[in-house]
Amino acid sequence: MARVAVALSCTAEVMTELERLSRSRSGEVRMAERARIVLACLQGKRNAEVASEIGVRPNTVGQWRRRFAARGIAGLRDEPRSGKPTKYGVELRDRILAQLEVPPPVGRASWDGGSLALALNVSDDAVWRVLRKQGIQLQRHRSWCVSTDPEFAAKAADVIGLYLNPPHNALVLSVDEKPSIQALERARGYVQTSSGKIVQGMKSTYRRHGTINLFAALEVATGIIRGKTTQTKKRADFQAFMEEVIADQPAGRQIHVILDNLNTHKRNDAWLATHPNVTFHFTPTSASWLNQVEIWFGIFQRKTLNNASFRSIEQLVEAIHAFTAAYNENAAPFVWRKREVRGAQLRSTIVNLRN
Repeated sequence: MARVAVALSCTAEVMTELERLSRSRSGEVRMAERARIVLACLQGKRNAEVASEIGVRPNTVGQWRRRFAARGIAGLRDEPRSGKPTKYGVELRDRILAQLEVPPPVGRASWDGGSLALALNVSDDAVWRVLRKQGIQLQRHRSWCVSTDPEFAAKAADVIGLYLNPPHNALVLSVDEKPSIQALERARGYVQTSSGKIVQGMKSTYRRHGTINLFAALEVATGIIRGKTTQTKKRADFQAFMEEVIADQPAGRQIHVILDNLNTHKRNDAWLATHPNVTFHFTPTSASWLNQVEIWFGIFQRKTLNNASFRSIEQLVEAIHAFTAAYNENAAPFVWRKREVRGAQLRSTIVNLRN
C-alpha cells in the first residue's frame, strides 16, 4: 500500500519567508533548494513530481516535507553535528604555555614552533594553531626602557611641566644632536619584484663620503626647528650652537633648554654663568624619549635619510638644510601624550598574560 505524503500548510508570514529564501542569492544554496521543495509541496504536488521538477531524489523531498511539517522553517536548517573528535584540547594549550616558561634547547635563544612541537611530541600544525588562537607571536618582539633614576618623578614632572604649562613670555627649547650621519652614495630607483610589485630598490654596495653631526633645537611652542651641522660634537660645538640659537632673543628673556644626559650637555657651568637667563633642564636617566626633538629626528630620518644617496658631505648638508627649511614652513607644536606603562606587566609570565 502506497505511503501518503504529509499534508502541509502555513501562514502568510511563513510563505513570504519561504519565497524570500528560495530567491536569495546571498544565503546558503541548500536553504534556497529546501525552500523551493517546501513551496512546491505547499502547492499540493506529490513528492515524485517535486523531485523531478527540482532535480532531487523523492526521498529528499519527503525528508524536508516531514521536517517542515514538524518544525516549520527551523526544520529546514541543519542540526548540530558532533564532528571529528578533538585530538588536542585545553591540555595541549596548558602544556605549550608551561613549556614556554622553560629555558629553550641548548644553543637556542628562544622557542619556536618546531622546537615546541619536538619537545612536546606533537605536530607543528597543532602547536601553531594554539599559538595563533592565543595571540602568541614568538618571532616578534618589543623592547622597553625603564629608567632607574631615583629622581625620575621630579625630573619628568619638570620637563612635562615645560611642555604643558611653560613660563609666561619664556622660550622653551628641546635640544639634542644626531651624530655621525653618513653620506652614502649608492644606486637607487624603482624595481619590479618577482611577484610583480613595484618597490624602491637600492644597490647593496655603496661608497662612503664621510659623516656629519647635526645639532637641532625645537621651539616647543611653535614647532620651529633650528639646526646646525658640524664635523665634531664636542662641548665647544654645543656651546657655539646654543650661542647661535639664543642670539636673536630679546635681552633678559628667560630661556629653558631641555636636554638629555650626554656628557657634552653637562659641565657647562661657566657658559651658563655668562648667560644667566638660560636654564638647563635634564631628562631622567634612560628617558631621553621625554625630549620632543627626538620626534623630529625620527621624521627627519624617514623623510631625508632613508633610501637616500649622497655624492658628498656637501650634498648631505644641503639636503638637511633644505628639509629643515621646508619643514619650518608648516611647522606645528607636538601635542604631549604618553601611553600608560604598566610596570607589573613587564614581570608577568606568559601564563599570566594568557589567563
